[in-house]
Amino acid sequence: MSRFKYALDGLKTLLIKDQKFSLHIYASIIAIVFGFLLHINRSEWIFILLAISLVLAFEAINTAVEYVVDLVTTEYHDYAKYAKDIAAFSVMIVSILASIIGLIVFIPHLINLI
Repeated sequence: MSRFKYALDGLKTLLIKDQKFSLHIYASIIAIVFGFLLHINRSEWIFILLAISLVLAFEAINTAVEYVVDLVTTEYHDYAKYAKDIAAFSVMIVSILASIIGLIVFIPHLINLI
């Protein structure tokens, strides 16, 4: 059960200390609400929930990398910058993918409303 405690401590840290994670949570809530309002099908739900999970997981990993790099050095090092930049880029990749999935899923439903 202590594993769940550590995981919940991590979530608490993300929500308190990482504004970007909170932004992703809000975007996730909006996507889920749209899913219900537009009555997306089971397959579409799988893609939406997978996209949301990937973005949140990568943002959490990015934040962990930032904390570890900051723990290891307080001085500027190119490798520390590279680690942070690459971790941030990984979040950008999955965020772009999630946006594309959202467009593919939601646009046809929105067009049908017109």
